[in-house]
Amino acid sequence: MEERADRRWAELLQEVRVAQTGVQILFGFLLTVVFQPRFADLPHTDRVIYLATVFLGAAATGALIAPVALHRMLTGRRVKPQTVRWASRLTVTGLVFLLCTMITALLLVLRIVLHDTLALWLVAPLVLWFLLCWFALPLWARLRSEPCRTDRAGPHTGGTNPMKSA
Repeated sequence: MEERADRRWAELLQEVRVAQTGVQILFGFLLTVVFQPRFADLPHTDRVIYLATVFLGAAATGALIAPVALHRMLTGRRVKPQTVRWASRLTVTGLVFLLCTMITALLLVLRIVLHDTLALWLVAPLVLWFLLCWFALPLWARLRSEPCRTDRAGPHTGGTNPMKSA
């Protein structure tokens, strides 16, 4: 079980590195917007969207960096399988916040560049696209794949799977 947790942890870290980089760059750019001269000219609605985007970006950054802190604080405590589960949940939470950040950032930019109604019509399919790519497709693949075996005896250990023989 410990070897499996080590492997899952290594895979999770690779995934988080990709997401962390993207969210940190996006968040950094978001923080600079308020210092641009045109920011003062934004209508109230766009300022609210901007604030929501910054808060969502901060939440995404926090959730996607949390697995590193979690691992650091729990190293040596013999709770790696639980740590991997918690870190995985934090990563999914971070992806949800990142999705919301991307959508609100796109909405803000498109509202400034285009008409309000057109911006909504352009963002809506992107919301569906992100949901499809990030959540629906992985869930569909997960449901279609063979269930994950958590028993200790299985083909990878040379034992038999009691679920297969039943």
